[in-house]
Amino acid sequence: MPEGDSVHRAAARVREALAGRTLDRSELRVPRFAAVDLAGRSVVTARSRGKHLFVVVGPDDEGRDPVTLHIHLKMEGRIHVLRAGDRWRFPAHTVRLLLRAGDVEVVGTELGLLRALTPAEADRAVSHLGPDLLSADWDPVTSTDEVVRRISERPTRTIGEALLDQRNLAGIGTVYRAELCFLRGVDPRDPVEVVPDLRAMVTLARRMLVANADRTVRVTTGDTRRGRELWVYGRDGKPCRRCGTEVETFRLGGLADPDEPSDSLDRIAYRCPSCQPRRATLGASPTEENS
Repeated sequence: MPEGDSVHRAAARVREALAGRTLDRSELRVPRFAAVDLAGRSVVTARSRGKHLFVVVGPDDEGRDPVTLHIHLKMEGRIHVLRAGDRWRFPAHTVRLLLRAGDVEVVGTELGLLRALTPAEADRAVSHLGPDLLSADWDPVTSTDEVVRRISERPTRTIGEALLDQRNLAGIGTVYRAELCFLRGVDPRDPVEVVPDLRAMVTLARRMLVANADRTVRVTTGDTRRGRELWVYGRDGKPCRRCGTEVETFRLGGLADPDEPSDSLDRIAYRCPSCQPRRATLGASPTEENS
């Protein structure tokens, strides 16, 4: 499931493969931008911002403006870096992006969003996002303070919804939400106002994503053995790794900003009833139901 760390790694792979190289083939297989041809232009860099991926392509020989490709993987999207000419191990009809430079090609399959923008448009596309947990510019004091401020602006909202809202902090998805709430002993249905030490929660979120930024498999338990990497995510009905209580799941959240391509905040949440006791008794929201 693509979260901030997955997109960060994808950007690094694209940057390593294409930065400084001239494209000899490009295809944007989406109707609105199908006529955009970037062949003959050089790739400047690739970068991530939360769950958003940008590929920056320079101007052409005729002086036409640079182009920034804006990509969002959503749930199913993948970025593949391949040797040009190698047989694809995925159906051709799933391909939305193809960039080839010499002996290497970058292929994007089942992308949730693909747009060709000006650099200014690309900046505006993510201007609403909160601080990026994997940003090189992250400051332990000012960045953390800003995230806490944004989360605290809606004190009666559940902490689970607040953590998934990319306008508060960029990069967390359902996996990290589950693991973060477990490690902090917080029920994701509790309102922000009763959650102790939001700063510690944000600090831990940053530490978890940084620790996994270069890993192909996420690990939050410290145990890299297969099936032991995570505390509660994906363990519905199984015993808690810490206390043995059965892990439960439920739906949590509602619709997000319609302009934000992360779809809905109505996602599955995980919780150990013993390790994550509720600090507030709330009526079930319309989107909350037992799985």
